Amino acid sequence: MSAQNGREVLFEFQVIGATVKVTAIDSVTATEVSIMGPASASRADLQRVALAKLKARLARDQTR
Repeated sequence: MSAQNGREVLFEFQVIGATVKVTAIDSVTATEVSIMGPASASRADLQRVALAKLKARLARDQTR
């Protein structure tokens, strides 16, 4: 999946019982963030939340 600025974002989904751990990885900086959500949630919703968290982390890291 492509994010802003032409960056590629890789997503990893790991089912853990009734939850899913989603890891989003920025291909340029190798920055990783993870979220947990219900296994019943749609893949698109989980990706959207993980991507938002990754964008926030990257923005925060640029201001340091």
